Amino acid sequence: MSMHRPSGCPSCAEPLEEGDRFCGYCGSPVCAFPPPLPADDPTLALPALAPAAARAAGSPGRPPAPPWPTGGAPAWDAAGSGPQEAPAAQDAGAGSAATGWEGGGYHPAGPASAAPAPEPAAPAPSGPADPAAVQDLAYGGAETRHDRPYGGPGAPGASPWAPAADEAPYGSTPPGHEAAAKRTCVACRAGRVDTDGYCEHCGHAQPRERDHLEEELGSVAAVSDRGLRHHRNEDSFAVAATALADGSTATVAVVCDGVSSASRPDDASAAAAAAANEALLEALPRGTHPKEAMHRAILAAADAVTALAPEVPGAQNAPACTLVGAVVCGGLLTVGWVGDSRAYWVPDDRGVLPRRLTEDDSWAAQMVAAGLMGEAEAYADARAHAITGWLGADAYELEPHTATFRPDHAGVVVVCTDGLWNYAESAVEMARVLPADAAVRPLHSAQVLVGHALDGGGHDNVTVAVLPFAAPPADGPAADAAPRAEAEARPGA
Repeated sequence: MSMHRPSGCPSCAEPLEEGDRFCGYCGSPVCAFPPPLPADDPTLALPALAPAAARAAGSPGRPPAPPWPTGGAPAWDAAGSGPQEAPAAQDAGAGSAATGWEGGGYHPAGPASAAPAPEPAAPAPSGPADPAAVQDLAYGGAETRHDRPYGGPGAPGASPWAPAADEAPYGSTPPGHEAAAKRTCVACRAGRVDTDGYCEHCGHAQPRERDHLEEELGSVAAVSDRGLRHHRNEDSFAVAATALADGSTATVAVVCDGVSSASRPDDASAAAAAAANEALLEALPRGTHPKEAMHRAILAAADAVTALAPEVPGAQNAPACTLVGAVVCGGLLTVGWVGDSRAYWVPDDRGVLPRRLTEDDSWAAQMVAAGLMGEAEAYADARAHAITGWLGADAYELEPHTATFRPDHAGVVVVCTDGLWNYAESAVEMARVLPADAAVRPLHSAQVLVGHALDGGGHDNVTVAVLPFAAPPADGPAADAAPRAEAEARPGA
């Protein structure tokens, strides 16, 4: 008998004799069985038919198949048109090599040579074959799969890329990937997002968590957006509220803008905002004056950014950012800043003029302060936004600016990066964009301001915090006279 000729009928497994062209029991035609395929070529087509002995014991010349657990798994139908339920594995005990999750798929936990030989094949049936079983044989059955490690069995009608019964269905959570499975692709709405931020199904890059952030605490709200032209959001903010010793509440907002020309600007802004916020929440409940607390907070933020600098000096630009913060407590409004992020005061009564509370640490501001250029001329210069003060290891000299105010009427404080005030630079323009109900809807107002910047072009990251300021009682504690007088004389309209 030819070495490639089946020993039994491919339909009913009836033993055949030399020269038989048809089965003497069921009458099925007998054809030569193709030679076994090499194990190292997964691109060749699978044989169309397999004898019952090969189905039970595996094809000759291949390593024994690993055990594939029982139970159905989604598989593609024969036409490749959609998923269907694959039948459970016929012999869960075949082989003994344990399987485990290694990287991207299931692999035997031990070497293939350690697996014992498969058990002998079951006796061939003596009666006519079930047509369904014949169809299973004709379309693969438990044939060796070339797309599986060590040649695993395939499901009937399965395509080379369909999951077998052992594999976790698409969209399930592999061991150790539970956190990633919680995120679903925003493009295809089906694939998981891997740890690199790309969909495992369609490859779409996912929005980063910091691309758009919103937070509201009732008395303060903030919104940060990546903008339309930057590939990441290098801004950061922190908002909080804490109880003071006298039972009143202090509201805090800190906004930071990473310097894009420095390394890791996003990390710098996040570290500065977190450090300043923590310092304020630690100092204010102990009774520290808000102005002193703000000064310490800026120094703490500077230390946090400096700690991010590379160990080898000059290896790369040190991380850097700007900072602006505001504290509302005890009828006082305290602001502190380094760089060109700003704070604005907008009264609830729009008949009262709004004011800008900060002065930029920038080339344009220096030219105007020195009387060398007018404001319009200075800010039209290409060097206008070059900052002269920032937080970072390579800052020339850290000079935190702080100021305390006592407004005699209600209003809101707008704390923002230049990604917003570039589209509403003067205090009057900012007041015009800010909704009239900002005091009662701070989050909505922050969203409107960010939307204004995006509608204007969104060329930079945009971050803004809105703090309502209630009208203080007439007999409330007074602010320090000197800081108040100096602060109120400096900001421009």
